Amino acid sequence: MTVIALLGVKAFWLLMVWLAAAIAASWLSERKGYGEKAGLVTGIALSFVAIPIWLVWPAKRDSRWKLQGPFGRSGGLTLAQLRARHAEEGDER
Repeated sequence: MTVIALLGVKAFWLLMVWLAAAIAASWLSERKGYGEKAGLVTGIALSFVAIPIWLVWPAKRDSRWKLQGPFGRSGGLTLAQLRARHAEEGDER
């Protein structure tokens, strides 16, 4: 009975790692402008390999990643304000 219990603990932790990788990939893809579903699918299918993939994948022009940075530091401006400023400047990031 102990063997089954130990197997259950390992399976639980592997499940938690798999779900955390899917959540992280979903968040990264949404920040880069591709939507949450693309990251969720890659996170579920590729597990922890999806996180480095989304880190090197290029961000879209008007994405949160380009306008606010990787962690969302925008100086107190909303995303709409940043997009308006970006359009006025004609910046080709």
